[in-house]
Amino acid sequence: MPQLNKLRTALPGGSGGDTAPPSAARLRTALTVFFTLDGFLFAGWVVRIPAIKHQTGATASTLGLALLGVSAGAVITMMLTGALCRRYGSHGTTLACAVLLSLSVALPAQTHSPLTLGLVLLVFGVAYGGANVAMNSAAVDVVATLGRPVMPSFHAAFSLGGMIGAGIGGLVAGSLSAATHLTVLTCTGLAVTAVAGPVLLRHKEASSPAAPAGRPAAAPPRRLRGRARRIVLLFGVIALCTAYGEGALADWGALHLAQDLKAAPGLAAAGYSLFALTMTIGRLSGTAMLERLGQTRTLTLGGATAAAGMLLGALAPTTWLALAGFAVTGLGLANIFPVAVGRAGELAGPSGVAAASTLGYGGMLLGPPAIGFLADWFSLPVALTTVALLAAAAAVLGYGARNATTHA
Repeated sequence: MPQLNKLRTALPGGSGGDTAPPSAARLRTALTVFFTLDGFLFAGWVVRIPAIKHQTGATASTLGLALLGVSAGAVITMMLTGALCRRYGSHGTTLACAVLLSLSVALPAQTHSPLTLGLVLLVFGVAYGGANVAMNSAAVDVVATLGRPVMPSFHAAFSLGGMIGAGIGGLVAGSLSAATHLTVLTCTGLAVTAVAGPVLLRHKEASSPAAPAGRPAAAPPRRLRGRARRIVLLFGVIALCTAYGEGALADWGALHLAQDLKAAPGLAAAGYSLFALTMTIGRLSGTAMLERLGQTRTLTLGGATAAAGMLLGALAPTTWLALAGFAVTGLGLANIFPVAVGRAGELAGPSGVAAASTLGYGGMLLGPPAIGFLADWFSLPVALTTVALLAAAAAVLGYGARNATTHA
């Protein structure tokens, strides 16, 4: 079984509390803040998609193509960000991307056509993709330093930020313009970055010679080749299957509730907030789940649960049943992406994180236009059932990876 299942034995006290030195604890806290900010800003944007769709006069298909800008920008920049992390360090790269992400989140509300919306979302996607690779690379180093599978806790922070961002967005959707709301998000993001950023800059990379004594340092960057490359690609495809679902619910969940089930704007926005809440709960328990169940059962159970939940969310005849389906989907998807990216990072450092993340966010690249076109050809509920199909595929692939190892 891969290392994630063995990390609990690395601690002197078994799977007990965190034994990290104070500097590592401060780094983990600061990095958690950046994961939270990432989810907060992203959710703040997605809950305003219905308003910006109306503002730009976009159809389902043209909106899908415009939303492609986020994923295209993210995927284009991810491999470059891996190289930047190797050269300049993941901490400084995280900080730079957080600044750009905060500035770019205000841009969509300034557009009045699908074309200009797609162009500014390309910039937003560059910042979002870069931030995710840099943060996950830094998180892999923290996991190695702590000697515990704590990667899901960072992604729980992302989901918590998404829940807060979507919740606030739902509250202000009926009274605050999209332009004002997103400008407030920009100011918030820059303020948080100014407070938490210096902690990252002061802390040396875990792979440096100054790594804490007695703690395992992160492995130096490795080139992807042979069996390691194939395994990284396998986990990247698993990440793709689940990122497709996360992106679909972020981009289309509120619209499905509002358009197909006639939910009020606030309730429609609450759909993504509920999804983010259950993802947060699932990820907060992710470390314990990995230590108890192991990687294979975590992946397969999560994929099967998400598939069942999304079938309910897409095909339910009432808003409340659809919300219940979104909640179950969030629980199922919660730990699949962090496990897949974390495993790739263990195998190949920033190169592995970048490769798996690029494939993973390829799911978001594929999702928006695919669901948009399917919604025009059939219906949005039918289009959303593809999320269930890919979640089931993730479960199958997760089971297939049960004996994955870099040894020939």
